[in-house]
Amino acid sequence: MTTLPAASSRLALWLLIAAVAAWLAVNRDHLDPVLIESAIHDLGLLAPLGHVVLFALGTILFVPGAIFGLMGGALFGPFWGAVLNLTGATLGATAAFLVARYAAADWVRRKVGGRLDRLIAGVGAEGWRFVAFVRLVPLFPFNLTNYALGLTRISLKHYVLASLVCMMPGAVAYAWLGHAGREAAAGNTAAIRYGLIALALLAAITFLPRLMRRLRGQEQPKWIEVDELASLLKEGPGIALVDVRGADEFTGPLGHIADAANLPVGELPKRLAEIDALKDRPVILVCRTEKRSATAAALLRDAGFRDIGVLRGGMEQWNQKSLPVERRAGPEHTGVTVAPAWRP
Repeated sequence: MTTLPAASSRLALWLLIAAVAAWLAVNRDHLDPVLIESAIHDLGLLAPLGHVVLFALGTILFVPGAIFGLMGGALFGPFWGAVLNLTGATLGATAAFLVARYAAADWVRRKVGGRLDRLIAGVGAEGWRFVAFVRLVPLFPFNLTNYALGLTRISLKHYVLASLVCMMPGAVAYAWLGHAGREAAAGNTAAIRYGLIALALLAAITFLPRLMRRLRGQEQPKWIEVDELASLLKEGPGIALVDVRGADEFTGPLGHIADAANLPVGELPKRLAEIDALKDRPVILVCRTEKRSATAAALLRDAGFRDIGVLRGGMEQWNQKSLPVERRAGPEHTGVTVAPAWRP
């Protein structure tokens, strides 16, 4: 339970951030990049550190990162500018993530529910993949996204690593643009080429996620939520339920869902003939979490199965919902044609 002093401290932190961010928003016209650049340059040997600190603070306080990104390239060149930009952006994004997680997450969990709660859980389940997506698509507001991701269950390690890697193209692009602008102002016509390279990189960042989705086509499995599967099973037969864990896990502490057939993912390629008749039926795959089920879904898809679902969160999520399980395997679980839920 949150103590009153802790709650007061968190409220004070949010009020401070909000107040400074509001002041900066109102006085944004006075945020002269030339003055900021001059102040950083006057730090001498500490200028790189000053740039990183200001970039991080600006990220926390909703100052547009483009200002510091272009400035890094103008002050420190394309290479070191990109390195410093990436360092400052990563530190600022991490700080905002931690502020949201430890100063607001408990409040959000108490207040949200229903679809919003499931949305947050779903984003958390995607982990680094969702972080990578929002980092590679400039349409998502960078500063706000940092705080929003802190409210999910995404691990700090995955958040930082995915942010670091996927913000790299943007950091390089802005550094090149800043460097090109400085060189062009100095009369270096070759800087136009640098600018075109940077613009091409920004364009690649914009269209890369869409291109990847197009190339992957139907590779993403259809996710089935635990509550949705429980409702489908109550409605009666009609779906094929396949547990792709090993036999020891099938009867282990997490148990298995009634009427599920046990077909370990490692045995799946050589046992496809046993389930060939189910190609036109809905098939729901289950494992401990969801990774092996996703692998099994790809195998079945390549074998011609058309309607495949993966239980999101697997048996761990099923048990967290306190839904019924069985821990004994009878003869109906060793084959793939006699389980009641599989009959037409």
